[in-house]
Amino acid sequence: MLVESDGINSKHMMKYLYLLLILLIFTACKKDNSKDVINGNEDSFSADTLMVDSIQNIDKDIKPLDKTISIELKQKKLIDKKDDREEFQSLIIDKKYVVNKKDYTINFNYPLLNTTYKPTHSNFNDFINEYYVNVSKTESDILESKQLCDSIAAETFREERYIDYKIYMVNDQLISVLFYKENFYSGAMHPSYSFDGFNFDLNRGVFMTYEDFFTEGSEDELLVIMNEMISKKRDTGDLYYDCWELSSDDLFNGKNNFVLNDTYIEFYFDDCVMCPSYTGTYSIEIELEELLPILKKYDANPLVF
Repeated sequence: MLVESDGINSKHMMKYLYLLLILLIFTACKKDNSKDVINGNEDSFSADTLMVDSIQNIDKDIKPLDKTISIELKQKKLIDKKDDREEFQSLIIDKKYVVNKKDYTINFNYPLLNTTYKPTHSNFNDFINEYYVNVSKTESDILESKQLCDSIAAETFREERYIDYKIYMVNDQLISVLFYKENFYSGAMHPSYSFDGFNFDLNRGVFMTYEDFFTEGSEDELLVIMNEMISKKRDTGDLYYDCWELSSDDLFNGKNNFVLNDTYIEFYFDDCVMCPSYTGTYSIEIELEELLPILKKYDANPLVF
């Protein structure tokens, strides 16, 4: 009986050990599965994080791309704007001056007037040649800007200066010329634009300025008219979104940068004066009727009607 009892105890012991072994194996498997799940969650988290990061990176890339497209469209609209150059080919002599050197490129397009029509047209030509199309000064400015820059990489960039123009015949007495300058500086992502407007009296052979058209001290009233237009167009979602009102200094510095039409005046402002470079427009048009209270009333003013 004792031997039989020992045998039964041995069987129970073996069964117990067998169950314990199975339990240990099951527990180990459960831990491994849990680990796999955890690892799976970690992998999933990493993938999600990577996706979010990728989307954020894409968003960061899209915004500069959108701005680049907007800048190019804004500049293209200016360049493609129609003027009266073709209609008055006999009066206007189209000139070009190109300097192509290792460090920079200068490309100037500008008009001269045919002096066979009137000798006083030479006053216009002399001013353009001697003052405005001053290539030597432009070269000096480029070289000076390179010397001031302490970046070694800047030496590998080519400076580009490009000037073109729009010309308008207001009437038999007056022409308006707008010069737009594209400046591409070292390391800049986009060129910047600046403007100069000139109005020339063909009969008298003289340039006319703001004071020749507008009454003395009218700048404040003109500024109010301009800012009301900017605010209205911005609120209606027109071209002026993100633009801001002009200051008195802005108008003072740019009050002569306008071209004339038989029905309106168009004032031009440099990049980032009225609107950021990536949106808005460079100019603001004002109907002559709105300006009647501040226009000079005398015969020499071709805008009087």
